[in-house]
Parts: sequence; structure tokens; C-alpha cells
Amino acid sequence: MEGLDVRDQVFAVIVENKPGVLFKVTNMIRRRGFNIESISVGTLVDPNYSRMTIVIRGSSRETAHVMKNLYKLMETVKVVRIPTERSVLRELALIKVNASNPKARADILNYAQVFRARVVDVSPETMIVEITGDPAKIDAFINLIKEFGVKELARTGLAALVRGSRTIDDEEDVRMM
Repeated sequence: MEGLDVRDQVFAVIVENKPGVLFKVTNMIRRRGFNIESISVGTLVDPNYSRMTIVIRGSSRETAHVMKNLYKLMETVKVVRIPTERSVLRELALIKVNASNPKARADILNYAQVFRARVVDVSPETMIVEITGDPAKIDAFINLIKEFGVKELARTGLAALVRGSRTIDDEEDVRMM
């Protein structure tokens, strides 16, 4: 990786909603030697298209080159870099944590309240906490409750939208970069 510009780069990719497209996209990125840090996919209002939010670690130049290669896939409609400094970034996590004694339960409930998380399941030995927010917030919460013993963790991957009235249609296509 080159220079000091190595960081997580966030891209929105609009693709045709067809079987095998997710495999083609992820395989192309893998072949270029990059690991996908996060990926989330969902159908758009028009069910013929899906939006992928992909996070790749690398320099702006390297990752833009990789994303430009997506246009070699016939199913790719548009690829844009999401400017993280002027976007809303969110992720959801479900965390099953040991809570077999009353003090642990009380502490977990207090931490959940501070982080605006919520308990969605309770059993005699565990609690499941749901938390949404930017990835750093979720990481901080997980680090805080590790002392109780995290039994299981599921994270959705990043969802991102540009702030204000702008949409990805207003953002510069990576082919033009």
C-alpha cells in the first residue's frame, strides 16, 4: 500500500439485481488483492437493481483503480466513493454476552443505556444486546462488555448515505476520477 493515505474507503455500487452478481463483485476485488472490510447489499426501490456498500482498506488511488474494474462486469451500473466526512455511516450489531449474575446484568444494562443500545433477549445465562451506530461506537461498546464474555456476535456491515439533499447520483463516478 502506498503513502499515508491508507484507510478505509467506502463505495456505493449500483448493480443489476441478478443471481451471481455478488460473487462476481467480491471475486473481482479478491483477485486484485484486497480484503473487503465490510459489505452490505439491499434491493433498491426499483427491484431490478441493488445497492452494495463496500468498504476496502487502501489508498484512494489503489481502491479507485479496483472499483473502476467493476465496470468490466456487465451488471455494474454505477460506482461512487462515499465521502465519509459528509455522510451518515451506520451499522447494526447483535451481541450475546454472559450475564449469569445480577451484577453483570446490571452493568450490561447500564452500558447499554449509555450507548443507546437495547436488550432484545434475556435468558438465565445470557443477554442479547442490539446496538446501532458508526463502527467506532460499536467497537467501543464491544470492548467495554468483553469483560463479561462475549459468546456470539453478528454485525451487518456498513450502510452509508451522503448527508443533505445530495444522492449518489450527484457524486462523481469513479470512472471520472
